[in-house]
Amino acid sequence: MPRILLIDDDAQLGPPLAEYFRRFELDLQLAGRPSEGLAKLRSTHFDAAILDVMLPEMDGFALCRLIRKSSDIPIIMLTARGEVTDRVVGLELGADDYLPKPFEPRELVARLQTVLRRQRVAVSSQRLQFDGLDIDLDTHTVSRQGEVVSLTGTEFALLALLAREPGKVFARDDILNHLRGHDAELFSRAVDILVSRLRKKLEPLDCIRTVRNAGYALALARV
Repeated sequence: MPRILLIDDDAQLGPPLAEYFRRFELDLQLAGRPSEGLAKLRSTHFDAAILDVMLPEMDGFALCRLIRKSSDIPIIMLTARGEVTDRVVGLELGADDYLPKPFEPRELVARLQTVLRRQRVAVSSQRLQFDGLDIDLDTHTVSRQGEVVSLTGTEFALLALLAREPGKVFARDDILNHLRGHDAELFSRAVDILVSRLRKKLEPLDCIRTVRNAGYALALARV
């Protein structure tokens, strides 16, 4: 059963949400403070984390930054409704998705199932090789000029999408729907942030081409 860590100081939220998660065979563990959550992440294996933005000790953005220094665990941020800035900052720091509060528990479960599925998806024994870039779709391993690059599940999913059809231009909305795996409020800026993160990790290779008013495409040729 996948183990999920919720770091949120709302004592009224955790217990009923954990009970709801059990219906979907998800084990939700609770931490009311960032220090408690970080200790649990160090001592126990978790398959994903859910971080509230408004927390004691440090906000969710600082917490996300700390987690990303040592882990590629999928992260979903809980943000204030309508606060686009919160969503942008969370994605820039490495979060895989966001959900505005208040939220429907079923939507949170759906988002979690998407990021978990993204982590464990295995495509039949396939490697995509480009000049300076090697992508193993089985092991989710990416090598840039012979050096392994650490990507989050969302970053890998984006790279794999573009790499399967190099040169094809994917619209932002199509990318966002593909990554989330279900219809959701479209937030095209999220795709731009994700592409920016991926580009930085793949430097000095110039891998992703921006097509103005159209979307993004992989700029490398297969070898």
